[in-house]
This record gives sequence, structure tokens and C-alpha cells, in this order.
Amino acid sequence: MSPAPARSVARQFFDGVGYLGRGLRMWGSDPRLMLFGALPALIVAAVYLAVLIVLFLNAPALAEWATPFADEWDEGWRTALRITAVIAFLALGGLLVVYTYTAITLAVGDPFYEKIWRSVEDRLGGIPNEVEVAFWPSVLRGVLDALRILVATALLGICLFVLGFIPVVGQTLVPVLGAAVAGWFLTVELTGKAFDARGRTLSERRRSLAAMRPTALGFGVASYLVFLIPLGAVFVMPAAVAGGALLSRQALAEPDSSSPVRL
Repeated sequence: MSPAPARSVARQFFDGVGYLGRGLRMWGSDPRLMLFGALPALIVAAVYLAVLIVLFLNAPALAEWATPFADEWDEGWRTALRITAVIAFLALGGLLVVYTYTAITLAVGDPFYEKIWRSVEDRLGGIPNEVEVAFWPSVLRGVLDALRILVATALLGICLFVLGFIPVVGQTLVPVLGAAVAGWFLTVELTGKAFDARGRTLSERRRSLAAMRPTALGFGVASYLVFLIPLGAVFVMPAAVAGGALLSRQALAEPDSSSPVRL
């Protein structure tokens, strides 16, 4: 592979990271609204923190339950396998939490995030040919799309869980793949409002984002990594919603503006 395409892909990836940065800069535009938008994420984060604590405390027991065949192994090999199993359980739990956290937070905070998303769209010229959808059909479509994404996430999560049992690979390659998978599904989820408002289906959303995959991954992976920081998701979720609106306009080939967004 020639150096030029590699640099081009890297630039596209960091362009995606830049969309999250543009969303973060909106704090200075209207910090009160963005802090208000952090409330749903704070509530959901408190619930998930309790779930993660329970998972962490029970991970050793889960590892023993999943590896009964190692009971007769030498202590060193048995300990190494079960430490690997613990890491795999935590990695799988983290991947599932990141996706479900985003989906649930967006649902709980929909009125707040709707205002942030709408403000970005209005600042950049509005939504061309916006499709008005009745409330209940919109809810049904959102639930079905979320279930389809969840199924895909679960299948990939199971594959990563199995790979996590492989020594070295499970502790090196799996976290990287996990970040890429979680980042991709975060991007798909965070761009939902923009595509739905234009009457685009989930399949169309995926195709549009796949056409700019390095950029989409840059945005999603950056959001995922920030979400891993304690309380990171609480304060960054509103910025990620704004960044998703900006990214959507590029995916849809609509005009954008580099000027600060005023909420």
C-alpha cells in the first residue's frame, strides 16, 4: 500500500475526531443548555455505574462458572485462563453498556437532545425537505431500528467475547476491535435524528456512513474513548449529539459551515 492512501485515511479519521471537537466547542456557545442536556446522561450513568459495580464484583465467579474444565489444570494455567475470562467478561460488558447507554440516554433525554440537534440544523441552513412523521410511527420505527442495531452489536460482542479468551490477542487486539465496533454503532446511533428527519431508513444511514467510514469511525471511536472516562459521557453526550448532527450533513452531502454554532 502506498503512503498516500494511508495518510488520506488517517486524515479522514481525524476529521471525524474533529466533529466531536466541534461539538465540544459548543459549550462556549450555550453552556447552560449543554449542562441541562447532561442531566439525562447523569441519571442513566448512575444506574449503569451500579450495574458495572455488580459485574466487576461478580466477574471472578462468572469466570469460574464459564471455565469448569480448568478446575484440574495446574494453578498457574488455571489462574491465567480465569484472569483472561474476567477481562473478556468486563470487555463484553463494557461494549454492551456503551451501546445501550447511548440508546437509553438518547431516549430518556430526547426533548433535550432534540433541541440541541435542531439548533445545529437551523444554524446550518435547516433541513431540506423535512419529513413530518406522526409520533407513534416515529417511536415504533426508532424501537425497531434500535433492536436491529442491538442484535448486530450483540453478535459482534459475542465474537469479541470468544476472542477475549485467546492469550495476548484477547488483551491487545480485542480492545482495539471493541473500540472500533462500539465507535461504529455509536456513530450510527448519534446520527439517527438527522437521517430520520429526512425520511432515510437505517439501511440508508449505514450506507451513507460506510461511504465515509474512516471519518465515521473517527467520530465514534473518539466519543467511545471519552465515554470510558468516569463521568465523561455525562458531559460529552450533548456535544456528541451536536457532533452527530454535523457529521450527518457531510454524510448526506449537505452544506456545512465552519462558523461556531449558536444555540
